Amino acid sequence: MSEPSFEFGVVCEALADQRTACELADRTLREAVEWLDDPVVLDSVRRWRGLEDRADEPFLKWAHVKDAFKSSSSFAHGGVRSIFGPFNGEAAQPDALSARKALLLFAALRRCPDAVLLVRDSDADPDRIAAQGLKQVREKYRWPFKVVIGMAHPKREAWVLAGFVPRNAGEESRLQELRARLSLDPITASHELAASEHGAKKDIKRALDELTQEDWERERQCLEETPLAVLEQRGQKNGLAEFLKEVRERLVPLLNGAGRAG
Repeated sequence: MSEPSFEFGVVCEALADQRTACELADRTLREAVEWLDDPVVLDSVRRWRGLEDRADEPFLKWAHVKDAFKSSSSFAHGGVRSIFGPFNGEAAQPDALSARKALLLFAALRRCPDAVLLVRDSDADPDRIAAQGLKQVREKYRWPFKVVIGMAHPKREAWVLAGFVPRNAGEESRLQELRARLSLDPITASHELAASEHGAKKDIKRALDELTQEDWERERQCLEETPLAVLEQRGQKNGLAEFLKEVRERLVPLLNGAGRAG
């Protein structure tokens, strides 16, 4: 089996985050690049990956970045060189130091990826919502790949909720009940479901589970079938619209042949 032409690294918190971000990125690529419209062709052209080429975990967990950096000399060209110091005279914002380590690890791989996606939940942290720490790292250094940022506010479930369209009477009924319980529309105001306590009234995971019945295939349909224009409209405040814009501006040109680095 031949190697794909493009490799994209992914840094995120869990497999569900990888699936969500990569499904959305693939859709954006297929819409923007005509010859990628066939999913079979897309799968043969690009591969999502972590530091190791593992099909069961095609991403690097944020929680593993620190330990991976410590042991980096075992797989890279004699080890990864640490970089210290502020970011253009400014103190590091949340996630900046971990993101710098993660990107250094990808840059040291024998096959350097063409792009790396940095995907995080804001967890409703006001210092994290604008992704300033991730942007500091992207702008401070000249990386040998594109860096794409996705900050889901408050969590990646908000992006799935933005794509929920009732498919039958049962789903329509559950949606109406949820709207009444929350006193808001979970589809258009997902960014307001920011409770930190599991099972709380405005726990976004609880809201999504109620609508999709904890069915990943139903979640995938929300990401795959709802028009991108609708996702962008509903995702203005939960980070989804900005993520789709990042994919269009930084990944699409790679596959359109406009450039491979920078």
